[in-house]
Amino acid sequence: MLTIEKKSLKVGKYVSTEHVDTVIRTYKQERWAHNSERLGKEDSLSVWYSIEELEEFISRSKSHGGDGIKFYFSAYPENFAERPEFAGRQTLVLVATKTKELETGVTNKDIYIKGEDGPQILAYNSGSICPPVCGKPPKPGDIAGDDWGGIGVTIVDRGEQGLTVI
Repeated sequence: MLTIEKKSLKVGKYVSTEHVDTVIRTYKQERWAHNSERLGKEDSLSVWYSIEELEEFISRSKSHGGDGIKFYFSAYPENFAERPEFAGRQTLVLVATKTKELETGVTNKDIYIKGEDGPQILAYNSGSICPPVCGKPPKPGDIAGDDWGGIGVTIVDRGEQGLTVI
């Protein structure tokens, strides 16, 4: 009997609350403050998608041979008419990928599928970005996990513009 062993493609790992807090704080201090200053408004800090839509995208990706998803850091153009409140802000674009082994190593190729006007990338976007879509600010002492409080709360010194608590 012939047994074929499938190699795991896992590259990530579960991380601690401390790790999440550290990388969010680092982002806010080293990227978010500068991005917000350049934009003239608060840049987005997170993108939310429902489990339902993620499962649907994963299922569609698998049906086209996908074995992974790239999360591209991206930004809406300044003239984004579809959702003007998103204009200029960061977002994530999810792109279905297929792992390819090359002589030089492993790569993850974006998947293109047949569209009405030719090949189209299999991708997903337009999640709920915060800000501007953040829900209500929490009550003092409430760290129950909305986008305004809890993990990653950071004080950013913005020089002459003062301090920002995010």
